[in-house]
Amino acid sequence: MSTIFRSEEMTLCQLFLQPDAAYSCISELGELGIVQFRDLNPNVNAFQRKYVNEVRRCEEMERKLRFLETEIKKDELPIYDPEDNPDAPKPREMIDLEATFEKLDHELKEINTNADALLRNFNELTELKHNLTMTQGFFDDAEMVFTSARNRNQGDSDDDQAQLLYEYSMISHNKLGFITGVVPRERMVAFERMLWRVCRGNVFLRQAEIPELIEDPLTGEKIHKTVFVIFFQGEQLKNRVQKICEGFRANIYPCPENPHERRELAMGVMTRLEDLTVVLSQTQDHRQRVLAATSRNLRTWQIKVKKIKAIYHTMNMFNNDVARKCLIAECWAPVSELDRIQLALRKGSEASGGGTVSSVLNRMVTREQPPTHHKLNRFTQGFQNIVDAYGVATYREINPMPFVVITFPFLFAVMFGDAGHGILVSVFALWMVLKERSLKDKWKNQEVWTIFFGGRYIILLMGLFSIYTGLVYNDIFSRSMNIFGSSWRVRFDDKTLNKGDAVTLEPTPYLYNGTRTYQQMYSGTPYPIGLDPVWQLAENKITFTNSIKMKFAIIIGILQMGFGVFLSLWNHLHFNHRHAIYLEFLPQIIFLACIFFYLIILIFYKWTHYAGETATGAPSLLIHLINMILMTYPNEPESSRQFYTGQKALQTILILIAVACIPWLLLGKPIYRIMMNKRRANRGVALDVDVRDTDTEEMLDDEHLHQQHHQAEVEMSEVWVEQGIHTIEYFLGCISHTASYLRLWALSLAHAQLSEVLWNMVLHIGLSMDGYGGAIASFIVFMPWSSLTVFILLLMEGLSAFLHALRLHWVEFQSKFYKGEGYPFVPFSFRLLLDEAPVDA
Repeated sequence: MSTIFRSEEMTLCQLFLQPDAAYSCISELGELGIVQFRDLNPNVNAFQRKYVNEVRRCEEMERKLRFLETEIKKDELPIYDPEDNPDAPKPREMIDLEATFEKLDHELKEINTNADALLRNFNELTELKHNLTMTQGFFDDAEMVFTSARNRNQGDSDDDQAQLLYEYSMISHNKLGFITGVVPRERMVAFERMLWRVCRGNVFLRQAEIPELIEDPLTGEKIHKTVFVIFFQGEQLKNRVQKICEGFRANIYPCPENPHERRELAMGVMTRLEDLTVVLSQTQDHRQRVLAATSRNLRTWQIKVKKIKAIYHTMNMFNNDVARKCLIAECWAPVSELDRIQLALRKGSEASGGGTVSSVLNRMVTREQPPTHHKLNRFTQGFQNIVDAYGVATYREINPMPFVVITFPFLFAVMFGDAGHGILVSVFALWMVLKERSLKDKWKNQEVWTIFFGGRYIILLMGLFSIYTGLVYNDIFSRSMNIFGSSWRVRFDDKTLNKGDAVTLEPTPYLYNGTRTYQQMYSGTPYPIGLDPVWQLAENKITFTNSIKMKFAIIIGILQMGFGVFLSLWNHLHFNHRHAIYLEFLPQIIFLACIFFYLIILIFYKWTHYAGETATGAPSLLIHLINMILMTYPNEPESSRQFYTGQKALQTILILIAVACIPWLLLGKPIYRIMMNKRRANRGVALDVDVRDTDTEEMLDDEHLHQQHHQAEVEMSEVWVEQGIHTIEYFLGCISHTASYLRLWALSLAHAQLSEVLWNMVLHIGLSMDGYGGAIASFIVFMPWSSLTVFILLLMEGLSAFLHALRLHWVEFQSKFYKGEGYPFVPFSFRLLLDEAPVDA
């Protein structure tokens, strides 16, 4: 049970591992995940360590696996997760894995190379097919025009297209040169303009769009392309045309002049296209089979490679003892887990067949501060993260997390108190908790979702506590419920009620104007749970709720601060700091009790000793606190009168005791340090009074004691400065922190007023209408009301209350006892390795 409130007891261990058994032993320890190794070669370059070649081989395997994963995702094939967590492969299996990955990598690259070449050839043949088809159409049209013109013995025509075709036919019969090719459609206009300018209009261009999309061999995108035929005369124009085609990256294809040869070439192209289609289909099928077989084992391979790499990376931190022919490692481990570690080492030695010599574990004695390790589960992890965000607990220091589990959602709920909003928050958190397994891997790359999902249990408790405080405030979406019946009754007659818009309800019998009898408006029995619903109709609701919430905020704050001071006593007792109990704890708690605990007593005294008839003349708590500090006790006005007889004498004594606590805390610890150093110096030994382990103290050598004595003399000035800062911080902090808890009242008021404004100015518009119009209006205004409720009251106000509750715990509560100067325990764990670096990242 003590491990809940304090970190695990840790010990520094030394491992002696046989080189042949080291791999298996580290693998077993990685599966346990309860050992944090220390780097014994901090000054050795990473490239000069013993197992750097094995790490590089693992990185090469990871590169090949990433390539395989990319190809699988490109084909949109599913990647199957392993049913069981595979064990780390043995060192000799690493060669088999490398051979397998090399084979798959080579085979897939060869398939991709062949497929790219075939696809490029297929696209070129497709363009050639369209080029031949459309070019043949150009020649057929020109031949037809030439024949009809010759039969009519005329070369002119009213049709412009016929005229151009005729001119082209005359050129073609003069055996002029031509070039055919394909160019992207978006470049055709610029291509035509460039031809006209460079060739000065001495070329003839025909073009036609290809009806289907053609895949670009460079980008892989399917684009529109256009077939063109350029006629020219002379070698000079031919060279110019060819250079322009190269500049615009146009694909030029051969086109025979003989129609018979063009038809034969087109038939050959069609045959080759059919053959290429079959080969491409077979290549794709083969690629699919290879990738499908790979996808079944990819995750398993990735996990195995990560484990191998982690093992060799850890072994690089060991010392290689050549004389003893063994590897020496140092690690931090929980004392309660030493038996499991011994069993894992024995199991690793047996699995490696290391012979009769097994691995040895030896506990070491050290003055170094161990890491902080808490045993956590899914529920407590989120709350521990809140505490660790302030600072990781010092080793064996009391852990605030068990108390934060209750106090954090409670303080949040005090500021967020609305049962309706609490229900919405609880339902959302409960959905995340119940669907935890299915939601764990969803949207993992979304940072906001990751934050919400990681704090699902915190949100659930915040919602449940908000329901409770909402019932106490009797606030449900800013409305009140009259479950048990109000304790107030309106006993006025109609004449009195008709005199004005409002009447005053007195808690005591009162002779009202216009009546001859005393009327009892209050039954004398309080509302069973929370606030009486009659206050929802009262004009002075805010005045009443402000008074009660402010006092409760002060009470909650002082009690939490006092609890934090008592937790510091627990730390002093655990670390055997007897002097700190008398020189730190006692002045702190006495100062807190003399002023602030006394204030709580006055609050309850006022509540219990002033009834309705005397409430208007009750003294003011704030004025009394100020008068107590100033030691002045006037009798006028009524708010300054004393609560009870003997109050002046008692408060004077309390103030004097509180003032005496200031030099007590300021001078006590430094003087004690001076006295202890002198006493040790007389014996020839100077010890630090904060040494925690007496066994370790006895094992210190003389040189270290001499150094510590010198440091004690030098650091006394720092002790005075540190104690002075601590004293000022505590005594001023008690006042400022008490005032800081008034944020509980302020945010509760703001949340309630915003909720009421949204109800009255949005939803009330529809609810105030009658008939079908009211139903339609309610339906229309419900959407903006619910949206504003979620985004403003739940998200924005919820985030504000969360941050303020966080500040109250970090500054006001934990500063009383929590140092947070430790460092976390980061074990060598395969589970953490795979969670922090997911294989699909």
